[in-house]
Amino acid sequence: MYRQLLTSSLIAVVAAGTISAQGSDPAAIVSLPQSSVVLARDGSVIGEFGKQVRTSVAIGALPRYLTNAFVAVEDQRFYQHDGVDLVGVAAAVKDAVMGNARGASTITQQLVGNMHPTLIDRRDASIGRKFREQTAARDMELRYSKAQILEAYLNTIHFGHGWYGIDAAARHYFGKPATRVTLAEAATLAAMPKGPALYDPVRYPDRVKQRRNLVLALMAQQNYITASQKVSAQTAPLVTTRTAVDASFAYMVNVARVQAERGGVNVRDGGYRIFTTLDPVLQRAAAQALRDMVGGVEQRVARRSRKGPGAATLGQLQGAVVMLSPSTGEVLALVGGKDFAASSFDRVIDGRRQPGSSFKPFVYGAALLQGIPANTIVQDTALQIVLPNGRVYSPDNADGKFLGALTMREALVASRNPVAVQLGMQVTIDSVAALSRRMGIEATIAPYPSSAIGTASVRPLDMASAYGVIANGGASVKPRFVQRVEDNAGHTVFTPRVTAPQYALDTRVSFVLRDMMRDVVERGTATAVRKYVPSRIPVAGKTGTTNGSTDVWFVGMTPELVGAVWVGYDTPRPIAGGQAAGGTIAAPIFGRTAQAYYAAGRATHPWTPPVGVVSAELDRDTGLPATATTAPEKRYTEWFVAGTEPGAIAIDIWKLMELGGIGR
Repeated sequence: MYRQLLTSSLIAVVAAGTISAQGSDPAAIVSLPQSSVVLARDGSVIGEFGKQVRTSVAIGALPRYLTNAFVAVEDQRFYQHDGVDLVGVAAAVKDAVMGNARGASTITQQLVGNMHPTLIDRRDASIGRKFREQTAARDMELRYSKAQILEAYLNTIHFGHGWYGIDAAARHYFGKPATRVTLAEAATLAAMPKGPALYDPVRYPDRVKQRRNLVLALMAQQNYITASQKVSAQTAPLVTTRTAVDASFAYMVNVARVQAERGGVNVRDGGYRIFTTLDPVLQRAAAQALRDMVGGVEQRVARRSRKGPGAATLGQLQGAVVMLSPSTGEVLALVGGKDFAASSFDRVIDGRRQPGSSFKPFVYGAALLQGIPANTIVQDTALQIVLPNGRVYSPDNADGKFLGALTMREALVASRNPVAVQLGMQVTIDSVAALSRRMGIEATIAPYPSSAIGTASVRPLDMASAYGVIANGGASVKPRFVQRVEDNAGHTVFTPRVTAPQYALDTRVSFVLRDMMRDVVERGTATAVRKYVPSRIPVAGKTGTTNGSTDVWFVGMTPELVGAVWVGYDTPRPIAGGQAAGGTIAAPIFGRTAQAYYAAGRATHPWTPPVGVVSAELDRDTGLPATATTAPEKRYTEWFVAGTEPGAIAIDIWKLMELGGIGR
């Protein structure tokens, strides 16, 4: 006996020397790497990142049956031993002699190895490792309480898929924090440490259910639960979460991380909670609508081309969707591509493409600002514009036709390019560029006639933000992604600065322009939106299709939403053989997304004319006041900034000021 003790002491000294040489203490409970968790506006988790996916939780916050489940199956004498269970060791030795080898490590021993794997390598089966582990476990029990050890253990365990700790496991397997798991779910989690890959409840539910029921039986045997509780939990179905975080959320997770880091918070170190503005219902709807539409287009191309010229690009068609609250700028959905795993490039924020006709509202807005009313007649006709370099620019229409005399409203509804070019030249492209810049477009708008029909490269985020000015009665708000960042103690460490709205467009002009854009949805190029959005919801917007159908857009708004949709190839090439259009591809994506937002009967409010806007009943063909002979189907209500309606006396405000005003 004395020789055995001496031998053990010598091994312990050797082990201590090894520990000292390594410069660390395997008996210490150390801080564990945490993940920073990113949450949607409703508090649901949309992603996390860090050195390890882990969120430590205090043992006092956990259900008692959860901690008892682990004790029952992993270390039933946990509260009696000093870190090493001699009874368990003796039983393990006996079983080994009988040819049934098994482990006898206590929870404390497991914690030592899991927390300090470089010092205590549990893959090492040597007797030296065993003694080092036992020595460290006994030392740990002298320094810490059982509750501290059990808490550290539960927060250390690996549960597969890179998920560490009981809380990460509960959230990913059951869609809830560890504080809210049921008895059956607690037993399921306790079944896993024996082999996370072997007892993965998603992949092997039957196998895991058997071991779960064993855990429950042990809990009843050790008087942690009653017999009736055991039976009830054993008969409960094993249901893992089927609402896994959509991979498209990763785009917002990346943005949130960057925003927090720019705010001075090193969230990569972990332990932070980033509260975003994202609406998970809208996000899922936008991502699914994009995937479905892009997939459908590619299937049609595949059927036509098979092994033809288009086959090489199958699977490469991309897209982007962003939806904001026009009143606050909060980003409610952000889909930077159809598949984050295949491409993490965020086309909403970093993509720059030609917007085509979706740029035209800035031209029409500039015209309205300069007093040109929506009933003004403009010719949709062939143009020959000589450029400074001597070349001739001749814009045409997508249908190859010219419709002749049209009101501005009808020209926007039918998306006639020559009309937009003429208006752009009349009000000057510089004025159009200045207005678009005030409204949120960061791109440089070249002073060429073609800029009026969207030849500059813009970001989808900027387009949505700029259209938000129209939806918001002329007020510009900056896009917001993050509400706040909290540390692991719940203290707010960063709140993005919220800037006051700046008026970028006359309120009266924004109303008239928005009403013109409503007609685009009701009877123009974007009628596909109405297939999804109920008639009670006001919708306005504009489609865009670039030359050769290399880019298709829809940018639109409701009273509660404003969004931009883009579809195209990262390396520009014709979509669907050049037969694609914004109204048939991008508009339905917006429509389906908005449909999900209003699906539960969400309230809306009407767009009402502000002070200084008047209406008149006109003839749609002539743009003149309707008469007794005007057919009912030709009558419509046109809106005007006061002073520009038919019959109004034009007043030059600046001239009046020079003359000293009206009357004294």
